[in-house]
Amino acid sequence: MRAARKALVVGIGGGGDVVGALATAIMCEQLGTPAVLGGITWERRPIDPVPGPRSPDEIENAQPIAPAVLLAGPETRTSTGAVFAESRMSRLRGEPTLLVDVGQGPRAIAEGLEEAARVLEADIAFLIDVGGDVLGQGSEPGLASPLCDAVVLAAGALLARRGIDVVAGVFGPGCDGELTDEELLDRVARLAGDGGLLAVKGMPPDVADMLDRACAEIPTEASAQAVRCARGEIGTTFIRSGRRQVELSPLGALTFYFDAEIAVDGVARLAREVIGAGDLEEANALLGGLGVRTELDYERSMAEG
Repeated sequence: MRAARKALVVGIGGGGDVVGALATAIMCEQLGTPAVLGGITWERRPIDPVPGPRSPDEIENAQPIAPAVLLAGPETRTSTGAVFAESRMSRLRGEPTLLVDVGQGPRAIAEGLEEAARVLEADIAFLIDVGGDVLGQGSEPGLASPLCDAVVLAAGALLARRGIDVVAGVFGPGCDGELTDEELLDRVARLAGDGGLLAVKGMPPDVADMLDRACAEIPTEASAQAVRCARGEIGTTFIRSGRRQVELSPLGALTFYFDAEIAVDGVARLAREVIGAGDLEEANALLGGLGVRTELDYERSMAEG
């Protein structure tokens, strides 16, 4: 991090993942490396009831800087008026944020991030998932939103092959109520066995305070649970209107950093499955072929009533 000119830090699961990614951006900045924070063009149903991510032509007041990548400001929103979490983060931090169009396939996203890194003079990218479903295998009973993470992690592996340093991460393990602690620790252990686990970082009190302020401005339940974990809370709580159970513990205050390429070649089965997909629809179909129900399937079923 210290050797990098600038870092791109992207929350890869859509919605409030940009808040979890903020912890990594702060770490970069504390080490003397400027960070450009961002996320994905996919807000969840409570914010944007239209299923799936928004394409650039459905986004207002954003500046394209590369294929599949835009710069967002406080006034950036969808054409139907939904405000992105990244817009709120831009207002909070007083600087533009990134929006990555996840409707395209991993290759197009990798090309866009490579160009964005060139434009912004960045030479390292962090791809941060809140909760850990990015490491899901598809067989976990609680897995609910694997699609977006799989596509962007696959793009990260392709980006690394283009000469950009790419570090993936799981912030707030288990705080989205999808994978259990046992499932997550199994996946992380497998990463370590493959030589892919790079670092484990806690959440100091000053970072917890900054994330708490972000949670007050940006709707996010999972990242807020990580802050509770960092402040020493232990026990069972519920999110997603009671549909998801989260076990609060010190584990939820950590971020596991890992090599994106090694993960895709090994434990990250779903990212490996979609790495050749031409767009999000094809990636969704590929996961469906494995019997995996995705967040896109859920949003479409809810929209149909």
